[in-house]
Amino acid sequence: MKGTAIIMLCSCLLSILMFSYAADTITANQTISDGQTIVSAGGEFEMGFFSPKGNPMNRYFGIWYKKISTGSVVWVANRESPIVNTSGVVRVSSRGIVVSVNQSTVSIWMSNFSGSVKNPVAQLLDTGNLVLRDENEQQNFAWQSFDHLVDIFLPGMKFGYDLVTGLDRYFSSWKSDDDPSPGNFIHRLDKNGFPQLILWKDSNAWYRAGPWVGSRFSGTPVLKPNGIYTPRFVITETEAYYVFYRVNSESPYTRLTLTPGGVSRRFIWNREKHDWTPYLTSQVSDCDRYGMCGTNGVCNVNKTPRCECMDGFDPKKPEDWAEADWSSGCSRNVQLECGNGDGFLKYAGVKLPDTRWSWYNMSMGLAECEIKCLKDCNCTAYSNTDIRNGGSGCLLWFGGLNDMRGYSDDGQNLYVKMPASELKDNNKFRVKKHLQLILVPVLATLTLMIGSFLLYAYKARRPNRAEKVRVQDVEEVEDFDLPSFSFMQIANATDNFSNNKQLGKGGFGTVYKGILEEGQEIAVKRLSKDSGQGVDEFMNEVSCIAKLQHRNLVRLLGCCIEEGERLLIYEYLPNKSLDFYIFDEKMCQSLNWPKRYDIIIDFGLARTFGESETQARTTRVVGTHGYMSPEYAIDGMFSVKSDVYSFGVSVLEIITGKRNRGFDHPDHNLNLIGHVWKQYHECNLLEVVDSVVLESSNHHEVFRVIQIGLLCVQEYPEDRPNMSLTIMMLTSDDALPIPKQPGFFSERRNHPQIGSRSSDKAFTLNTISVSSCAPR
Repeated sequence: MKGTAIIMLCSCLLSILMFSYAADTITANQTISDGQTIVSAGGEFEMGFFSPKGNPMNRYFGIWYKKISTGSVVWVANRESPIVNTSGVVRVSSRGIVVSVNQSTVSIWMSNFSGSVKNPVAQLLDTGNLVLRDENEQQNFAWQSFDHLVDIFLPGMKFGYDLVTGLDRYFSSWKSDDDPSPGNFIHRLDKNGFPQLILWKDSNAWYRAGPWVGSRFSGTPVLKPNGIYTPRFVITETEAYYVFYRVNSESPYTRLTLTPGGVSRRFIWNREKHDWTPYLTSQVSDCDRYGMCGTNGVCNVNKTPRCECMDGFDPKKPEDWAEADWSSGCSRNVQLECGNGDGFLKYAGVKLPDTRWSWYNMSMGLAECEIKCLKDCNCTAYSNTDIRNGGSGCLLWFGGLNDMRGYSDDGQNLYVKMPASELKDNNKFRVKKHLQLILVPVLATLTLMIGSFLLYAYKARRPNRAEKVRVQDVEEVEDFDLPSFSFMQIANATDNFSNNKQLGKGGFGTVYKGILEEGQEIAVKRLSKDSGQGVDEFMNEVSCIAKLQHRNLVRLLGCCIEEGERLLIYEYLPNKSLDFYIFDEKMCQSLNWPKRYDIIIDFGLARTFGESETQARTTRVVGTHGYMSPEYAIDGMFSVKSDVYSFGVSVLEIITGKRNRGFDHPDHNLNLIGHVWKQYHECNLLEVVDSVVLESSNHHEVFRVIQIGLLCVQEYPEDRPNMSLTIMMLTSDDALPIPKQPGFFSERRNHPQIGSRSSDKAFTLNTISVSSCAPR
């Protein structure tokens, strides 16, 4: 007994293990006691009980190399619950693998498995993976040690997330060389924004290799092709993970280790020296420390001092920088001027910034990526997601740029947005003016979708005006430099308003396609005589649209008020109206979130013209049901805040792909506004967003726009923002107010188009405050 104890105490890493099973499996009627081991079929790995060097009294069940480097532990089961003697036993049951003491029913450790296996078998594979399976199932594993990493990364292991089950495969260091319990360092994949690997010390980011750029991590030097291992980084709808494989069976053995000191290091097995040789170390200088130079600062190990600000930026706290404390970072000398000539500075050879506050698209090109960033006032930089074959994919950053490093020719190109005033005298900048948006065909007929509601955005109805055509009406039209077409011109252009020329019907009449004598295609809105719209409304629409010659809305070419007719002549747009796209199951696929966001911004900008807070009362309510505000539909009161309401409805329709009027849900009788409001308070906004939007968006950005839409449709006009403030909220990341209950938030009975305060049963919720919602 004394000799056995001496041998155990003198062991460098493992206890002397006296007996090995011939098979590589444990069945339900077998157990492994301390002193017995299981060897994988090819002899590569072995598992059993061991004691770490320097702590021989603590016993752990684990896996180590057998064929090479005997004693190098790669996995530990009961790392937090050591057995203090040699009474440990391992058995297999239908519920999993269990480590206990003296076959006690009290388990020290059990595999994290929630199901059950009919004929359970635990098997040690030649990859070093311990699996639990049914003895009749060779490939379907109920549980595997490769899903529960410790501190060693072996070939074939997946380091990252299963986005379907929520399984998070991450590494945690040993507490010390003698203690396998979890230490202070955790290396895990962060799936916020563009997925990346981050090493954490306690709750602080410690090291980041940079995002994967097709063949390597952005923050690591370019490595020459080797015959040792092949790395891959996989991003799909169901998984995001890093993995590597040995090139072939003759390749040297390799593994990654996370040391107790927080260093990630790759080792290669040296056959001649019969030892592990360091091959690559992740952290080699102080520039590898996360955020060494603060926000918008760049660290370069070849420069003194280490940190510098990007061009156009200066230290936030110069006094701290003078003392070599760069953590405060850098701030812009001149703030960005969105829409006023912003351009980009190209930084070559850098470790790309932290991508937790980013958006990405794997199929876009660099040119599209630049346009996307230029149009988004919150975007501060862009780059490719893949540097191979000339580059592909799009990666956008929002806000400050963190944890950058200069790598000379080994890094990647980063394009940082700069204001025009900072670009003029710097030949390193490549300045581009804002490109014209390509969404004109889709946006142009948005005014048709909402009928004639834009009539009232410019001025309120004028009382006591005659309901007949007068000379001064024509003169008022001419004040806007719009041509007056003769009735005969329009009749000839439309084949005398033939049914074959009809494009559709709106709340006030029919729209026809026509061709003028000179060949120009037109769309003619012919107001019906019994539509309820008289000269007042007609002239309001003319004045409104004439002033609103926005590039992304349909252009008014002229009008006609002869022969008792009231005709509006618009440019013809072949791609139909917006509702044709967003409410059609197939056509909506062409409108991803970036396009819908642009639609919202451009339409909002168009509606800011000639704002006036003046409120007027009308005895004849005309407009498109589903877009009318409560005060206008019920009381005939109209102001620009009524127009804000209709804009908010349009925003919610664009995001959800559903019509407000006629919206139907199996769980309630609310309209679309009520449904979105309900889900907002339940923090379940993913349920309301169109699937096309979900697949192409930063969810936080979508949720923010939904909240802005809810602010626009609040019940009382004084609570709604004006359009200028709405645009400011859409193009900034400032904190948003909490919206109050929207108008027409009630369960519908007889009047689903507008609801009724007197007859509808109100739908109420407890008063709560929600500042933001996050994806579930």
